[in-house]
Amino acid sequence: MNLLENFINECDIALKTLSFKKSGTGRLYPANEAPSSLSKEEKNLSAQLMRVNLAGEVAAQALYRGQAMVCKDAEIKNHLVQAGEEETDHLIWCKKRLEGLNGKPSILNPVWYAGSFAIGAIFGSFGEKTSLGFVEETEKQVVKHLERHLDKVSKNDTETIEILKTMRADEDEHAQEAIENGSESLSEPTKKVMSFTAKVMTSSSAYI
Repeated sequence: MNLLENFINECDIALKTLSFKKSGTGRLYPANEAPSSLSKEEKNLSAQLMRVNLAGEVAAQALYRGQAMVCKDAEIKNHLVQAGEEETDHLIWCKKRLEGLNGKPSILNPVWYAGSFAIGAIFGSFGEKTSLGFVEETEKQVVKHLERHLDKVSKNDTETIEILKTMRADEDEHAQEAIENGSESLSEPTKKVMSFTAKVMTSSSAYI
């Protein structure tokens, strides 16, 4: 695939992601769609959390696509693409749950996609081990983020809880796979910058 074809392909994937028309691996929705018995406050909280998670999944798509685009190792590239497809499942689930809570996606999602794609490509250009180290650290931070959401969400919202638990298990698996494939640990300053950037995205997406 030449440069122009690559560009067109990535634009197509970006548009499908941002319009929530990208298909994933076909895994079933991980929660029972029980009739909602949540209070207004519980429902609003869950909608806010899922809005943030949806923005995070948009960013995850872009990170993996950016890394895969510059990856020279065919095996690792396939791993990045497959992990990205599993993240698409998360995207679909978060969108479905958000709609069930009468919530709307963040209007900043295109910004997160563009920025995350660039960041993924930059880290990917440093070599496979650094790229995998970025995956490892990203997924570890996402696991902690999901655990915080599990602590916040109402225990009555079993549908959201099941989605978050399934996502947490997947993210932990992606981190372990990166380690098994030879990830290189990132520096502490880099980890702190990543954490700060994630906080900016999540806090903004909750309201905008």
